[in-house]
Amino acid sequence: MGDLAPLAQFAPSPASPGQMTRKQKAAVIIRLLLSHGLDVPLKELPDEVQAELTLLLGSMRHIDRSTLSGVVDEFVEELEALGLTFPRGVAGALSVLDGKISPHTAARLRKEAGVRQTGDPWDRVRALDLKKLQPIAEGESIEIAAVMLSKLDTGKAAELLSKLPGPRARRIAYAISLTSGISPEALDRIGLSLASQLDAQPDSVFDKDPVERVGAILNFSTAATRDDVLEGLDETDSDFAERVRKAIFTFTNIPARVAPRDIPKVVRQVDPGMLVTALAACNGAEETATADYVLGNMSARLADSLREEVNDRGKVKAKDAEEAMNSVVSAIRELEAAGELLLLAGDEDEEG
Repeated sequence: MGDLAPLAQFAPSPASPGQMTRKQKAAVIIRLLLSHGLDVPLKELPDEVQAELTLLLGSMRHIDRSTLSGVVDEFVEELEALGLTFPRGVAGALSVLDGKISPHTAARLRKEAGVRQTGDPWDRVRALDLKKLQPIAEGESIEIAAVMLSKLDTGKAAELLSKLPGPRARRIAYAISLTSGISPEALDRIGLSLASQLDAQPDSVFDKDPVERVGAILNFSTAATRDDVLEGLDETDSDFAERVRKAIFTFTNIPARVAPRDIPKVVRQVDPGMLVTALAACNGAEETATADYVLGNMSARLADSLREEVNDRGKVKAKDAEEAMNSVVSAIRELEAAGELLLLAGDEDEEG
């Protein structure tokens, strides 16, 4: 014990608040907050301020209770005198207004001011849906893709990996085993690079992608218009045309897309007169198969009653047939939107 130096021999901090700089007082307050387990978001400060604060904390030794009390009192007085604070610069203003102004306005202001999204870039990457993550996983290097998958939730990473071509998925999976030695600085640089790519991508002004939009329009077009448009799309972009075909849901898709147990729900949702007209208009092989599917998945009594009404309905005009069949499709879409039925995948039978 006799070898220990007394406290007085250590370089003390200033003995009173009046002898301390504002930076030292700030360091005292931060040290006090941290000692009580409070989360102080110091990482939001500029790097040079964080470094200066760290060096300052390391250089200070001890202050007595009266000095601490004086610093706290002064800090509280300044807080009470503070009426309102405003964010510093465009980046701070955008953070405060996040979600309050349109994404397009925010993106334009961010680009004009030369600021990027704040916060952990990996939080932004993890929040993306698979449609936006897949092009990154396909277009970036194997190593970058491996780092990105390592930062995703396990379930999301597994789903993303399953959407990649087999050879590339295997190479990325192996590369993940080599990411343990990556430094925090490199990890942050990769995150910032991916986030900057996202910042450079314009936000879509539409809620749905082009395939869904074209498919939704063609759903309610006449058969002649639908066939003509798809034929034109085949000539200009066959891949896009094929994806649109899978997105289209028409009356003849009911057997492949609507489960048998959901047919009674659909029948209850459709206007009875429209349903009879739609069934009476079924002449071709696909339409007849659809009518048989609908009638075969309801109660026998109701099916017999509908067959009688169909026989009495007689010949249906093409315009009335289109309207009636579209009303059945609309009813199914409404049930799907309400979560009361789930449409089956359009290519299920092809894959089976």
